[in-house]
Amino acid sequence: MPILLDHQLREQIPQDLLDFPAAFYCDELAGLPDRAGPMHWHPYLEIATAQSGVLDYQVGQEHALLEPGDSILVNQNILHGIRQVSGGAPDPLPIVVFSGTLVAPENSAIFQKYIRPILSCSALPFVVFRREDGRWDGVRQQIGAAYDALRQRPDCYELTVQRSLCGVLETVYRNLDALPKSEASRVQLNTQVRLQKMLSYIYRHYTETVTLAEIAGAANISRSEAGRCFQAYLRCSPMEALIRYRLQVARRLLQETTLTLQEISFACGFHSVNYFSRQFRARYGCSPGEKRNSG
Repeated sequence: MPILLDHQLREQIPQDLLDFPAAFYCDELAGLPDRAGPMHWHPYLEIATAQSGVLDYQVGQEHALLEPGDSILVNQNILHGIRQVSGGAPDPLPIVVFSGTLVAPENSAIFQKYIRPILSCSALPFVVFRREDGRWDGVRQQIGAAYDALRQRPDCYELTVQRSLCGVLETVYRNLDALPKSEASRVQLNTQVRLQKMLSYIYRHYTETVTLAEIAGAANISRSEAGRCFQAYLRCSPMEALIRYRLQVARRLLQETTLTLQEISFACGFHSVNYFSRQFRARYGCSPGEKRNSG
């Protein structure tokens, strides 16, 4: 099941999640350029586990390296992205995205007492469960049980998922005071909000002619401040981020459609096929035609 992003870089959670608030993904890195996903966010908790390679999980401005067997819990509404940094084949990377209401309704005493403190802890953007840390043996077993149940969907799988993820959150709650904290400054929080607004603009308007002033205007800031925001999180300029996203879309269209190179070029906001081809080669080391022919 692919991770889809809407125009605001929030994950498009499958319709099924409205009936049962947990969604499962796997093998996402195999379909992503350079085995790296774009920065995005969603109003849900996320758990992922490195299987065979080393993963760089960027959460906000922090980076957590996951060795095979390590898992991570990402809090809701936090910018995050994934990149595989080692391993010969794409890491299968099982991911479960779920709502805290899986445990109990939002207006319940259980949610307010045990789940809300985790969701509202701005100093806890993520928790890493290291394989070699015995404290998390039970958590890793519960995560594995949730993956298996969501993948195979046996009878009563929803109860298994609910029980397993409830156990994970219970352990996090019990260790909340002892977990490493990283309180974001007001400047960092403002930067994230501004970046979200500018990324949203890019995702809505990438097919059009987009200027730096328009990207900065989406967050009501100057062009120089826009540049600082992108450098802080993405290590690139706003216009470079725009081109990267256009190329990601183009690569997907090359793989999934029979559109001509000119049609793909225009559909992705490149109004010159030659310029599109040069940018594609610079990014991926081959021409668009070679990428299509190689599958």
